[in-house]
Amino acid sequence: MHTKRLAAGYGKKPKWIVTPKGPHGIGESIPLTLIVRDILGYADNAREANRIIRNGLILVDGKTNRDPNYGVGLMDVIEIPKTNECFRVLPARKRFTLKPIKKEEAGIKPCKIIDKKVVKKGRIQLNLHDGSNILVDEDNYKTRDTVILELPDRKIKDLVKFDKGSVGIIVKGRHRAESGSIAAISKGSEIQKSLTEIGEFHTLTDYIFVIGKDKPLIEI
Repeated sequence: MHTKRLAAGYGKKPKWIVTPKGPHGIGESIPLTLIVRDILGYADNAREANRIIRNGLILVDGKTNRDPNYGVGLMDVIEIPKTNECFRVLPARKRFTLKPIKKEEAGIKPCKIIDKKVVKKGRIQLNLHDGSNILVDEDNYKTRDTVILELPDRKIKDLVKFDKGSVGIIVKGRHRAESGSIAAISKGSEIQKSLTEIGEFHTLTDYIFVIGKDKPLIEI
């Protein structure tokens, strides 16, 4: 399965690229081949980019990823040990950007809770924005909260509540990539979806990803 570059949002030339696969949705991710070749500029063509990836030179969320088609998405961490570079995938006005980050920060990943359910033995399964899930024993978590995971083990290090005063970043909509403190949250109804005032903007509550209690826990 392939996608035209035009459809993927990377210019107007009708070149073909591999459709990303993995836990993030197709429209919410970028294949590693494209990251290495077009964004980081480490290769002149897809063959060279794929060789770099298959040789185990790229880490995603602290683990070697050898799949050129793997789609990285929001908040994923990309590391290139050979060059001592680390990046985080953050929202940009049109799609995504790779934000250079320090090595220490590459050890954590914010994950938004999009759903949760009770499973065997009364444990709680948190379903996260990156397609993964994690089991917890205590039900201290709510949908829209953010868990801060340690990488690569994915253990919960901290919890950021979706609440007034928390710092968030808008990840969808016309105000995408804007950030600020949450000033007010309006309840939704059957007719009107919940809206949130964040910084200077009003947006759908579901478009916000909280990343800190008083200040961001990651570079943005």
